[in-house]
Amino acid sequence: MDEQPAPGALPATAAGTAPDSPWPLRVLSENLKRYFERAPEAWIEGQLIEFKVIRGNAWMTLRDLDADYSLPVTAWRNVASTLEGTVEQGSRVVACVKPSFYTKTGRLSMIASAMRPVGIGDLLARVEKLRRALGAEGLTAEARKRPLPVLPHLIGLVTGRDSDAMKDVMRNAHLRWPAARFEVREVAVQGANAPREVMAAVAELDAHPEVDVIVIARGGGALEEVILPFSDEALVRAVAQVGTPVVSAIGHEADRPVLDDVADVRASTPTDAAKRIVPDAAAEREAIGGARLRLASGVERLVLTEAQHLAALRSRPVLAQPERMVDERAQDLDRFRERARTSLGGRLDREHDAVGHLRARVRSLSPQKTLDRGYAVVRHGGGTGGPGPVVRDAGRVAVGERLDILVASGRLGAVAEEVHAGGGIGGAEETDRKPTTDEYDQHDATDETDENGETA
Repeated sequence: MDEQPAPGALPATAAGTAPDSPWPLRVLSENLKRYFERAPEAWIEGQLIEFKVIRGNAWMTLRDLDADYSLPVTAWRNVASTLEGTVEQGSRVVACVKPSFYTKTGRLSMIASAMRPVGIGDLLARVEKLRRALGAEGLTAEARKRPLPVLPHLIGLVTGRDSDAMKDVMRNAHLRWPAARFEVREVAVQGANAPREVMAAVAELDAHPEVDVIVIARGGGALEEVILPFSDEALVRAVAQVGTPVVSAIGHEADRPVLDDVADVRASTPTDAAKRIVPDAAAEREAIGGARLRLASGVERLVLTEAQHLAALRSRPVLAQPERMVDERAQDLDRFRERARTSLGGRLDREHDAVGHLRARVRSLSPQKTLDRGYAVVRHGGGTGGPGPVVRDAGRVAVGERLDILVASGRLGAVAEEVHAGGGIGGAEETDRKPTTDEYDQHDATDETDENGETA
C-alpha cells in the first residue's frame, strides 16, 4: 500500500502525485533534468539542416538521413571552434551527443562533445559494402535481369519535379518515336525523403496495368546528393522486387549508385535512357525499306530462277514435241506387230511344211500307195460269198481256185491255172510285206482324200 505523504510534504515519485497532492512544475523539470543527465553519450549520424554560430557557440539542427526526425544540437565554444571550415549547413556528420534538459523553458537539446563530417571515402565504402552484400544475394546477377520491351505502350517515368532529366527523357524519346506515351511521377530525388518517395512512385507505376517499363531518372549533382539516395538499401531492394523492367538513369560520371547494379538496364544519362526505351522511327523505317528491297530482290531472283527451270523443262523434247513420244511408241508398236506377224507367219510355214512331211511319210506307208506302185492283193474266193483270206503263199492255192485280185483301182476275178510255189519277187527269198486283210478291209471301207481333194 502506497505511503501517503505527510501534510505539506511533496510526493517522492511521480506515481505518488494526485489531484490533491500535485508536484510543482519546477519539481518535474528538475526530475527530468536529473533523468536526462543520467543518459550516456551516444554517437549519432545525420544531416545538418541548420548551422549557426552565435558568440562562439554553434546552434544546429540535425535530421535523420532516412526518416523525418530531427533534434536540436548545441556545441559550446570549445567544440564549436573545431568545426569552423569542416562542417556547414547540409553537411553529413557524425556527432557524440548527450541529452540536456533546460529546466526554465523545458527544452531538450543535444550537447555535442565531438563532431566531424562524414567523408566521401566513408560514404563510398558503405555503398560498396552494400553492393557486395546484394551481389552475394544474387540481386545484381545478369541472369535475373529482364529485357526491355521492343516498343512500350506506356513508359513510367520517376524523376524530380520539373527537372531537366524529365525534359531530356521525354524530348529525346519523342524525337525517336513521336507516339511515345509517358506516365510521370515527380518526386524528391535528393535528401532524406528521396528514397521513400521514389519507392512509392515505383510501386504505383508497377501496379499500373499499361506501364511496360519504368525509368528512374536524375541529372548530375554532388556525389552525396546523387549516389547516396539511390544507394539506399530499402529502395534498392524494392526495385529488385518489381515485376516491370526498370531502367536506372542516374547521371553521375564519377561513380554509380547501387540502383544501377540492381536495375534491369543501366543508362549513363537520362538522354541515354530515352535511346534505350524506344526505337528510332527513322532507323526503323530505313530498316523496313531495306528489308522490303531485300525481299523484293529475293522474290525476283526466285521468280527468275523458277522461270529458267520452267524454260529448261519446256525445251526438253518430251514437252516441246509431246506427240513425238506417242509417234515413237506407235512406230515401235508397228515394228513389234510386224515382227510378231513375220515370226508367226514363218512359224506357221514351218509347221505347215512339217505337217506336209508327216502326211507324206504317213501316206507312203499306206496300202493304197503300195497298190499305186503296181502291187495287188490276191485273196482266196471271190465268189458270191465274198473274198476270203489274203493269199500269202502260192503253194496254198489250188489250180482252178477262184481268186479275188485287188489292184490300185478296182478288183479282178481270176482262176488259178498254174501254181508255182517257192521264191519271191525276182527269185529272191525275201518277200515284201503285203497289206493285211484288216488294212485291206479298212481301205475298202473308207476312201482317203489327199491335200488336193483327190480320192486315193
